[in-house]
Amino acid sequence: MTAEDHQPPFVLSRDDHNISRDDIDRAALDVLYPLKRAGYDAYLVGGCVRDLLLGLEPKDFDVVTNAEPEQVKQVFQRRCQLIGRRFRLAHVRFGRNIIEVATFRGHDQTAPQARGRFFGRKKFAQTREVDESGRLLQDNIYGSIEEDVWRRDFTVNALYYSVKDYSILDYTHQGIEDIEKGLIRLIGDPQTRYREDPVRMIRAVRFAAKLGFRIEKQSEAPIRELAPLLSDVSNARMFEEVLKLFHSGVAVQVFEKLRHYGLFEHLFPQTEKVLEQESEGFPRMLVIEALKSTDERIRSGKSVNPAFLFSALLWEPMQQRKQALMDQGEVHQNALFAAANEVIEQQIKQTAIPKRFTAQIREIWSLQYRLPKRHGDKAQELLEHPRFRAAYDFLGIRVAAGETAEQHLFDWWTEYQEKTPVERVAFASDLKPQHKRKRRPPRRNRNFFRKRSQNGESSAPKDS
Repeated sequence: MTAEDHQPPFVLSRDDHNISRDDIDRAALDVLYPLKRAGYDAYLVGGCVRDLLLGLEPKDFDVVTNAEPEQVKQVFQRRCQLIGRRFRLAHVRFGRNIIEVATFRGHDQTAPQARGRFFGRKKFAQTREVDESGRLLQDNIYGSIEEDVWRRDFTVNALYYSVKDYSILDYTHQGIEDIEKGLIRLIGDPQTRYREDPVRMIRAVRFAAKLGFRIEKQSEAPIRELAPLLSDVSNARMFEEVLKLFHSGVAVQVFEKLRHYGLFEHLFPQTEKVLEQESEGFPRMLVIEALKSTDERIRSGKSVNPAFLFSALLWEPMQQRKQALMDQGEVHQNALFAAANEVIEQQIKQTAIPKRFTAQIREIWSLQYRLPKRHGDKAQELLEHPRFRAAYDFLGIRVAAGETAEQHLFDWWTEYQEKTPVERVAFASDLKPQHKRKRRPPRRNRNFFRKRSQNGESSAPKDS
């Protein structure tokens, strides 16, 4: 089925699906019903409908409507903020909860190309802009629900839940079936859709890993060939996409699929180069252990720090660069700082890591060399360091990945944290300092011999 067919949707009535209004976020309902009362069509769409059908808890609820952005703002007034350049969106805020509201997208053949629209004080035109490679730069053309469905990425994300009769509409006639079969199928011609937005390739991988689905054969076929197009995506957007990939709770599966399809090398080229040199499962195992740790924290409802993820992914490239600098004669500390800077700067070309995270990455790496120096007061000073816990966890994944030489150090810090403050003092004092500083003989005042000479005293040693 194609966009030109315009067949009536396949309708799944309320009696034929498992979605209840009790499962829908209250804020989403508080957006849907006011739009309905104002005379507009409004639907839940995308991942939330898919997840509810699968019995999963949606991360967010997205609303789509035939109301244009300024009309949505009229309905919700101060609660609503209009955002976006590539495609204009309305954000409706309920406390900390934000519901994203999009207007049905249309085709450039059916929508006027430069019809002015007023958004706040600025005039905004309906336009669709594509560059010479086929990448979509701007997409502000509004249309009907029948057109909107063909602008979405995957069939399983193109299901619409209606608050009029609580039915689910499937205009592709494949969305419900693909959910049942466990398939990720791109809507439209894969070559064209991937060129419009190369991020769709890594989204396909993320959904397949998250849902345990397979990528449909035709949707899968061009991925390896088109993977280099990811280099054309802005590094700021790629940073956000990388976090979605590896903070999905299934980061290990995502990592394996990214490498399988040749996508990982365009996200982390330095890391991929090191992974190609792996020996006896290392350093690849360090990345796996870090991703396992991240998955466990997410499943346990704990917070995750992007700096920890990037520290693990870039650790081996940094280590190799540091060693190369030391072989050239640099002292360890200077080589460490230079290598960290070089590796991070190279990675920023792919993913624009914010400065607050790059600073934390450097601290986590630096602490790996400070953790062994724990005699006396130094242990408590390190424990109070704001990045100690991340550095300790990082040391743990190094041990889990096969760095057995660090096992004793990790066990010592584990035991140290379990002791009371008084016990910690004795525990750290029992250690012998790693490096005893040699005491220098006291330096005499440089004017000592001059004064003796002025007083008529000889500066030569006296005979005994």
